[in-house]
Amino acid sequence: MDICQDPVPRRPVKTLQKQWLEELGALHYVLTLCSGGRRFVWPRTWAIWKHQRDYFPIKLVKTAELPPSQNYVLGAHPHGILSTGAFSNFLTESNDFSQLFPGLQPWLAMLSGLFYVPFFREYIMMHGLRPVSLTSLDFVLSQPQRGQAVVIVIGGAQEALYTTPGQHSLELLNRKGFVRLALRHGASLVPVYSFGENDTFRCKAFSKGSWQYLCQVTCKRVTSIAPCIFWGCGLFSPNSCGLLPLPVPITTVVGGPIPVPQCSSPSQEQVDHYHRLYMDALERLFEEHKESCGVPASTRLTFF
Repeated sequence: MDICQDPVPRRPVKTLQKQWLEELGALHYVLTLCSGGRRFVWPRTWAIWKHQRDYFPIKLVKTAELPPSQNYVLGAHPHGILSTGAFSNFLTESNDFSQLFPGLQPWLAMLSGLFYVPFFREYIMMHGLRPVSLTSLDFVLSQPQRGQAVVIVIGGAQEALYTTPGQHSLELLNRKGFVRLALRHGASLVPVYSFGENDTFRCKAFSKGSWQYLCQVTCKRVTSIAPCIFWGCGLFSPNSCGLLPLPVPITTVVGGPIPVPQCSSPSQEQVDHYHRLYMDALERLFEEHKESCGVPASTRLTFF
């Protein structure tokens, strides 16, 4: 099959041991589907996360202060296949999150159904993952200690269907629950974009209206999981097909906070207003950093 013939990006020269450790770190994340909780500090500092960081490599860019006296709802974009940038930067110390944003306690929300799987549930909870449910996220933002930072991959499984290398399509126009959540708790909204997230796997995307796309959407509605067709490179040969992600740079840029008032029952007008502010801030963030992250100047965000 010719789908495996595209060359993978060239990587800097490293020792064989370092290459194996990096590949093990990347594969570990893929196989456990780390995409709350009884959170522990020590898993955040595991050495395997730094090897995973170096494999791509993954970077974290801070553009504004996020004072720990405030709570936050961070919208992470795009979903990609595995949301690698969001996990690596917010739930591990591979890029020194606690030093860049002192006093913040990040929580990454993920598909609620995975928390019913025995043992796997305990594994992801100890890293600081929480179900993306109203009850779970309300609990986090209702804590007396400020500095809670809920990270939501807003596009979810639907956005995973848009994953195509070089493309930047987001499921956001009708995703407003995160804004309503922020308004109920007076938590500032923060846009986050991971450049390179869509390039970590080669994917087969189908046009809307095609029978293949309709099958994907139907499956997603039934199971909440999008059946994406994707492939990376093999563990023993970079030019073969496999589950190992492609070693392409991922740069996660954290934008500035958008202050939000606290309203126990926000109106639709309020939700629409802050949703518009958020979309504008996200688009500005993308435009300001795209070229420095290797995205052509002519590229624009597409919203669905």
